[in-house]
Amino acid sequence: MTLITSAIGQGLLWALLGLGLYLSFRILNITDMTVEGTFPLGAAVAVTLIVHGVNPLLASLAATGAGMLAGLVTGLLTTKGKIPSLLAGILTMTAAYSINLRIMGKSNTSLLGQTTLFSNGFLKSLPQYFDSVVLGFTVIVIVTVLVIFFLNTDYGQAFIATGDNPTMARSMGIRTDRMTIVGLMISNGMVGLGGALIAQSNGYADINMGIGTIVIALASIIIGEVAFGELTLAAVTLGSILYRLILLAVLQLGFSANDLNLLSAIVLALCMMIPQIDRILNIKKPILKGVATHD
Repeated sequence: MTLITSAIGQGLLWALLGLGLYLSFRILNITDMTVEGTFPLGAAVAVTLIVHGVNPLLASLAATGAGMLAGLVTGLLTTKGKIPSLLAGILTMTAAYSINLRIMGKSNTSLLGQTTLFSNGFLKSLPQYFDSVVLGFTVIVIVTVLVIFFLNTDYGQAFIATGDNPTMARSMGIRTDRMTIVGLMISNGMVGLGGALIAQSNGYADINMGIGTIVIALASIIIGEVAFGELTLAAVTLGSILYRLILLAVLQLGFSANDLNLLSAIVLALCMMIPQIDRILNIKKPILKGVATHD
């Protein structure tokens, strides 16, 4: 039971990445590789500030701001520099590696003995792993409500229109470049916050903790879409939890934790192929039925 609780808690914390990528990948239709640099950037900023005595809540907000700055850089490179979004994200991600080293001063920083968001008296009184469930659920609810509110404003509708049809959006007077920049800033701000929370949950920040994060975020989106048929913010969060439970089940079969990235890629590939597999099966069923009737 404790393992399942831990998986649910981790799924809720990692869901911030899925929600962030949902804005850029699904709404703006931009493949943003920045997240692999933004995630450890948020962790590095939060952990470094906490170690220097800053309140963990303020440190987490600062991590969100750092993520937004990374999104701003990618947005400017894409819109003003006319660099393809995929390459712009890779450039920002690469630059973030050196920046993270500058921030932490080393490749790994521990939070041992430091006060974090998980040091709250109420959270510490909960059973094992329930602290991440409660904190993760609280943050996800707040972020989801804010995103829904934003998307239902006139500005948010212009943001959605930019992703649906940029040419039509421009003809309606929408500043699509601005929408793209703002969208990438919000997206990466959420990823930076996710990095800060997960670093506090794990008790450390590492320069390489961003490797494979885009696969995890995509898995939340794809699994949520496949499992619930319609992609919503709630489906992304539930997809993140399901993804963690799937990994837990696979690890219980005897696989090593070192295989997590490989397993993540396999799970994501299988989920993405489900519609194609279903299409093939639907084609074959009538053929087999016809053959059986003829015989």
